[in-house]
Amino acid sequence: MSSEGAKLLEWTLKYRGEKPMVVIGEFGPAGLLVSSGDTPPEPVPLNINGSNVLRLGPDTLAGNLVFTGDVSGAVIKETLRFQADRYSIDANIRIENPTGQPKTVAIALPWFVRRHEKASEEKFIGQRPTEVVWSSGGHVNRVDDLGAVTAKELEGEWIGLDSTWYLAALIPKTPGFKLATNREAAGDAKNGIVSVAVKATPTIAPGQAWEGRVEFYIGPKEYERLVAYGLEGTLNFGGFPIPRKYGGLPMEWLGAPILKLMKWVYHYVGNYGVAIILLTVVSKVLFYPLTVKSMRSMKAMQALQPQVNALRTKYKNDPKKLQEETLGLYRKHHVNPMGGCLPMIAQIPIFYALYLALSVSVELQNATFLCFGRVFGFDVWICDLASHDPTYVLPLLMGVTMFMQQKMTPTTGDPRQAKMMLVMPFVFTFMFLNLPAGLVLYWTVSNVLQILQQWYMDRPRSRGAAREAKDAAQA
Repeated sequence: MSSEGAKLLEWTLKYRGEKPMVVIGEFGPAGLLVSSGDTPPEPVPLNINGSNVLRLGPDTLAGNLVFTGDVSGAVIKETLRFQADRYSIDANIRIENPTGQPKTVAIALPWFVRRHEKASEEKFIGQRPTEVVWSSGGHVNRVDDLGAVTAKELEGEWIGLDSTWYLAALIPKTPGFKLATNREAAGDAKNGIVSVAVKATPTIAPGQAWEGRVEFYIGPKEYERLVAYGLEGTLNFGGFPIPRKYGGLPMEWLGAPILKLMKWVYHYVGNYGVAIILLTVVSKVLFYPLTVKSMRSMKAMQALQPQVNALRTKYKNDPKKLQEETLGLYRKHHVNPMGGCLPMIAQIPIFYALYLALSVSVELQNATFLCFGRVFGFDVWICDLASHDPTYVLPLLMGVTMFMQQKMTPTTGDPRQAKMMLVMPFVFTFMFLNLPAGLVLYWTVSNVLQILQQWYMDRPRSRGAAREAKDAAQA
């Protein structure tokens, strides 16, 4: 820590490897800023009281560092409380006014990130903050473009700078604090410093003191930990079917239970890759009746396709008559044209929520699935479910299984459209090459299960057809 505002110079998480959350000059806290009068708050020189070394562990679970100083006659005391089993710091600020006149003091505790085009490479995914998020009246707001942040003060419960998986949040614990955002441009819109802060401007009577408490959370966005601090809103589950900021249905109500279920499964199996596979299997089993209904409807549509094509040829110059005859054909054979789509549409929110839960799960970082070690500096095979597969075997498997699934799926439309759909596996394979291995694993397993379901449903029909052919040959 520095004597300049008692700010952190280093904060490294021992979380799935070493994760530096403070990089000097790039992102981190600016310390305690104080001013008296109309001048902007500035870092105040503070002296540490007592020991300047604090070691925590199983024998000493918590401890304090105390800093003191003064600004324009006001005596400042900041007590920072650290706990061995938490990613947080409790900051208690006490300002005394020993003078004979009332004194107004401005206080700020900021956290900043430097925004520039040539930012230093991240040591781990999610190290550099990418958005500002805060809670006001229980409603979570976020600015996902740091270039759009403006200088303003807000009323609310907490504020933070975060990325997909890591968060630095400021949580006022006493009344009188306001939230604030700021952006100091550096010549153009792509550069500058973006900061969030908690601020207070108390007026202290002669001989009296003011106290305020702020809690810092600087750690991974694990769901249970975030809930303990009231920060679960920082997890961005998005919206359905469009982004939430454009009016999409919030997905927290579905994504959070799936995230908790995945951690519960992991508690018993000890491998997040296996947990992902089991969750995918469970979701497929739950929706098996809908899948069966969808496949049967598509088979019925496929059986009627020759007659539909004949009607298209017969009434190619009369669209209205073609529509009437086609609908009549469907009614005659009790076939619903939408029967193949509606059951699948009902499943989409669940599968999307599972996808989102995997996307925001910091627990997948450095979590292995089938890891055989490192050869010539490369992981073999999947040693980090949060990173892409370095061998690209898993995305290729996903593409192959998607191609097989499409070939097995009954075609009910224009044959030319069916051929165009066969291009999709190649497009998806390209898209999935650099996505986290955990997401690709989920998609691949889902495809394999869909293939097995299709094979299982086609099997009785194949047996029946074989028997009919045998009987006809004997006759």
